[in-house]
Amino acid sequence: MLDHLFLSVSDIERSIRFYEAVLAPLGITARLDYDGKDGPPGHPDLKGFGANGRMFFWLREGVVEGKAVHVGFVANSKAEVESAYAAAIDNGAIDNGAPGARLHYDPDYYAGNVLDPDGYSLEFVYKNWQHAQ
Repeated sequence: MLDHLFLSVSDIERSIRFYEAVLAPLGITARLDYDGKDGPPGHPDLKGFGANGRMFFWLREGVVEGKAVHVGFVANSKAEVESAYAAAIDNGAIDNGAPGARLHYDPDYYAGNVLDPDGYSLEFVYKNWQHAQ
C-alpha cells in the first residue's frame, strides 16, 4: 500500500482548485498545507489532500512531465466515478475515456479517465469486488 505521492504541477493555485473539485466526490476532502521551511534544506512547499485521517496525495510546484504519471483514485460506487469524471471535465480536464466498464480488465471494473490541466493521466475506478461485504 502506498503512503503518499508527490505530483509536480505548473500552476499550484490552479491545481489546488482542480483537485479540490475533482477529489470531493470521492470523499477526499481533507486539506493540509506543509511549509517546506519546516523540513530539511530544499524541501518543497506541499499542498496535501486526504481522507480518514491520512494525507496521501500532495502537490508541489515544479517541472511537469505529464505523460510520466498515471494516478488511479478509488471510487466507492459507479456514481462516484461519474461525479469525479464530470467534476474533472467541468474544471478543465480533457477526456481520456468516458465512465464505463473496462472489459479488457474485468467486467466489474468501472472507470472514468481524464488528463488533468498538466496532462497527468487520472483514473477514477470502482472495482465492486474490492467493496464486497
